Amino acid sequence: MSDQPSQEEIDRLMKALAAGSGAASEPGRLPLEPLLPPPAGPASEAGLELLDDVNVCVRVELGSARLVVLDVLKLGPGSVVPLDTLTSEPVSVFVNDRLVARGEVLVVDDNFAVRVTEVLPPPRPA
Repeated sequence: MSDQPSQEEIDRLMKALAAGSGAASEPGRLPLEPLLPPPAGPASEAGLELLDDVNVCVRVELGSARLVVLDVLKLGPGSVVPLDTLTSEPVSVFVNDRLVARGEVLVVDDNFAVRVTEVLPPPRPA
């Protein structure tokens, strides 16, 4: 939709200026119309449901470790890799490789879960 007035609107304003009626009685003033809310369309009615089918990649990072290639080649079933974080520290939650939250690891019905304890503000544009 264009922000440019239609030819009909221009003609109507010109007639109002020439007639000097209403708010256009002062030279150089145009008649003002009340602002109306934008018409409700499919996008405004849908809300967040519009995003139902959008795929995102969620990653939870417990910690990290630096290993030399020789140590990586020695890894096998039952190997333990110590991480650089403590068990009391929060885990990082990434969405599409962007850090969005921190939380704590839980076990729910024999599955791991993350309870979000802090949602981080979005990054400021540079």
